[in-house]
Amino acid sequence: PLPGEPRPAMLSRKGIIPEEYVLTRLAEDVPDHTRYRARERRARFVGKNGTCNVAHKNIREQGRFLQDVFTTLVDLKWPHTLIIFTMSFLCSWLLFAMIWWLIAFAHGDLDQNTRRHLQGDSGGVGAGEFVPCVTEMHSFISAFLFSIEVQVTIGFGGRMMTEECPAAIFVLIVQNIVGLVLNSIMLGCIFMKTAQAHRRAETLIFSKHAVIALREGKLCFMLRVGDLRKSMIISATIHMQVVKKTSSLEGEVVPLNQIDIQMENPVGGNNIFLVSPLIIYHVIDKNSPLYEVSPTNLHHHEDLEVIVILEGVVETTGITTQARTSYLADEILWGQRFVPIVTEEDGQYSVDYSKFGNTVKVPTPNCTAKQLEEDRSIMDTISLSPRGALRKRSVRLKPKFSIADEPS
Repeated sequence: PLPGEPRPAMLSRKGIIPEEYVLTRLAEDVPDHTRYRARERRARFVGKNGTCNVAHKNIREQGRFLQDVFTTLVDLKWPHTLIIFTMSFLCSWLLFAMIWWLIAFAHGDLDQNTRRHLQGDSGGVGAGEFVPCVTEMHSFISAFLFSIEVQVTIGFGGRMMTEECPAAIFVLIVQNIVGLVLNSIMLGCIFMKTAQAHRRAETLIFSKHAVIALREGKLCFMLRVGDLRKSMIISATIHMQVVKKTSSLEGEVVPLNQIDIQMENPVGGNNIFLVSPLIIYHVIDKNSPLYEVSPTNLHHHEDLEVIVILEGVVETTGITTQARTSYLADEILWGQRFVPIVTEEDGQYSVDYSKFGNTVKVPTPNCTAKQLEEDRSIMDTISLSPRGALRKRSVRLKPKFSIADEPS
């Protein structure tokens, strides 16, 4: 159009087609080989926080959980437990309130005409005084308040039992027994939920990655474990399993085959003294399921998961606790080693947890433990530092005071 003439009305692409639809179409136009290039990561059997990634379905015998009510209540989530805790007391109070109301109704305590007839309007000598089963009970609300007073043993003094009704005395005994049993179950359940063993496991930590490197001339699988609390874990033991899909000679496929492997630690055996962080290692030999693992196998496609289980007794409570974690294939670093985090300062040992999971590269052969055992000449191609030659940092100490010559 010429200058000064109005521009013709033009519809923009954004006005014709919504932006959401355009983005959807752009996603659909991506070729299939690009969209499905990334393969899904292997599902964990045990999470990094120790939770088991297992869903139980089609359980027909649900009644088995009711046979162990206490454990079922402890395993419930806190909102469900609090609802059951509240409803159990409310239902018991309402049930016995109904019983007290029926007793009072049967005895005539709620009928004012009956009470006046028995007491006698003339007030003569023969007129007897009406004695109710429970004093000051006139309605269901009064029965409900009396039921709470009996079971919780509050006893405000306004309502009380009399000798008139033996059935009321029997109900009083039964409600006291039921209240004691209910209190013991509910309070025990709350105590067990607050003192569960997995709460202590929150302060037992594992390194985010595991490493494979040389130690004493052999390939070793290593991880670091530590305890953030000063209270110790007594009789702490550590176990490790490899979970992978295997098949037998007969063709049977085992989707989650659990293979125990031996763990080594600086103390010896499976027992550990977890005062400071320790590096737990497993020597990869011919009996190890990692015997034929090489750096090319450490990717997220590999069907390999290493589960680490730490068990022990809590020193303060005496409850057995268990901490778990797992390492997938892509969480195992080849040719890495954990950095030292324990130093001696001012006459005591100090632990720097900011370097808990830090690693450094070390010379490591890029072959399996099987190849390294069959061909020891591979070690000649690796430059290793001489034994015992540790690099120490030179620390320049600043003098706390200075000595100067006195002027003559």
